[in-house]
Amino acid sequence: MSPTLHLIYGMAGAGKTTLAKKLERALPAVRLSPDEWISPLLETPNDRPEMDRIRPVIERLQWTLGQRLLSLGTSVILEQGFWARDERLAYLETARLLGATVILHYLDVPKEELARRIEERNKRLPPGSFLVYPGEIATWMTWLTPPDQAELAHYDDYKIYRYEP
Repeated sequence: MSPTLHLIYGMAGAGKTTLAKKLERALPAVRLSPDEWISPLLETPNDRPEMDRIRPVIERLQWTLGQRLLSLGTSVILEQGFWARDERLAYLETARLLGATVILHYLDVPKEELARRIEERNKRLPPGSFLVYPGEIATWMTWLTPPDQAELAHYDDYKIYRYEP
């Protein structure tokens, strides 16, 4: 059986970490979370400029580790959001070259629900989480490229988790 790369696509507050932890418990897979690696590196919690500086470095390190794990036959869960189609497809292509199957997990949550969840999370931040400031969700939503049917056809499998009140 080939290893599987699980890509978790979604906005802040969509439930990426919750889903990734659930998959980690249910599967034999290694979960890699950028926020959990960034948090211990910050001298000041929620230092956004420093977070923004080191996030790409951490994501590259995690992907390097993820590729090694896939090449060794170990499944990997990446929960970095994957907001851009080109990024998702690049990970898909690399994983396939390593002999892995790829599953996209798409967390489809409306902006209003994301804002509500973030407001609640900000009141009692779990370890490895950061404050999200009012207005950031609206800005970040403009950066999202949700997968369409043409893209979804590239994956070995995909799951869409739609928010239902």
